[in-house]
Amino acid sequence: MDRSILIRGVRAVDTKRDECCDILIQSGKIEQMGENLSADADIVLDGTGLVAMPGLFDMHVHFRDPGQTHKEDLQTGCAAALAGGVTGVLCMPNTTPPMDSAAQLSEFLARAKETGVEVCQAGCLTMGLQGKELADYPALKTAGAAALSDDGKPVPTAELMEQALRNAAAAGLPVVSHCEDLAIIDGGIINKGIISEQLGVKGMDRRSEDSITQRDIDCAAKANASVHICHVSTRGSVDAVRKAKAAGVQVTCETAPHYFTLTEEKLLSRDADYRMNPPLRTEDDKQAIIEGILDGTIDCIITDHAPHAANEKAVFEKAPNGVVGLETSLAATLTALYHTGLLTLQDIVRLMSETPRRLLGLAPRTLSVGADADLILVNTNLEWTVVPEQLHSKSHNTVFKGMTFKGKPVMTITNGIIRYTDASAKIHKEEISNA
Repeated sequence: MDRSILIRGVRAVDTKRDECCDILIQSGKIEQMGENLSADADIVLDGTGLVAMPGLFDMHVHFRDPGQTHKEDLQTGCAAALAGGVTGVLCMPNTTPPMDSAAQLSEFLARAKETGVEVCQAGCLTMGLQGKELADYPALKTAGAAALSDDGKPVPTAELMEQALRNAAAAGLPVVSHCEDLAIIDGGIINKGIISEQLGVKGMDRRSEDSITQRDIDCAAKANASVHICHVSTRGSVDAVRKAKAAGVQVTCETAPHYFTLTEEKLLSRDADYRMNPPLRTEDDKQAIIEGILDGTIDCIITDHAPHAANEKAVFEKAPNGVVGLETSLAATLTALYHTGLLTLQDIVRLMSETPRRLLGLAPRTLSVGADADLILVNTNLEWTVVPEQLHSKSHNTVFKGMTFKGKPVMTITNGIIRYTDASAKIHKEEISNA
């Protein structure tokens, strides 16, 4: 049932606005914005001390659906997204079976329509993620694919990658590239360096990421096409993207909160929840990631939300790589980059909402009259501690367990409907209960 919502006295922030006002939502749209609105509404919220911003978009998540739903599924993944203020996602195609079929992709997107989250799906660059035969990009585009990727596996050769970029450009689909040289990795499980030596485990040499990042940049230049580099984690990758952008290459990239907040020292605990690919790196790499965010080399912040069941993460040396992140991404970014004075709230909207949508050819979400009511309310000063068991994700493998953050989404609204409310929100709970 359509119910109007009036948010009073909230600080409204997008990339073009930062002001305190009232926001009236009606029929899925922002109907009015201004001071002391006199309009009646079914639900009246007290936004005092809260920030309204457009819903976040995470362009790198794994919902494990279909085929691996013991880790996560469409419903629990979307619940985690909404709890983190994320109203749109791009799911990676390394499902079981992989998303190389137009029929499979269409079926998944049909199921996603009722979640309250704008779920986009990437199709496979190569059939079965095998790196041998390119998928049918026009068919995937027609089925609703928003991008193409072999995430989790690199395209094995420069020749195949260059052809993929050409074909993707012709189909009008962005390419999201997982940069890793498997021959260099050769069974490594954490960053190669002092910590891997101390633990006596095989390390993942940074040359793996750096070399394929440069290779794919070169392929994009030769193909006169664009490429988006996934989850950069090294100074070398940041430098390569920075130089390529300066030279006019159509390259963009992303990083995740764990790469600008944590380092490889976390692995000393031999806890597999701190294992992901690419791995946590050194302090110098962490600083390079922050520098890349601040100077615009890194275009957006994502999570690479990758759930794994507790029993799968039990043995340090044998556990699969991946961490969950949808429910902590904004909080980690606010804590590490906003409250330290490095970024403004408008910067965060750009990095976590506007740019990801632009890279995928999606219309931006704004706080303006007539815009879709797709927004979140954030208490930027709320201090809270991450308790894995309280996460909405089906899996709890978070690197931020036990950490205290400052800032948290407390309400998420999509299509004019309240989808998530945190108990700490400063709202009239008796009105919310009838929503």
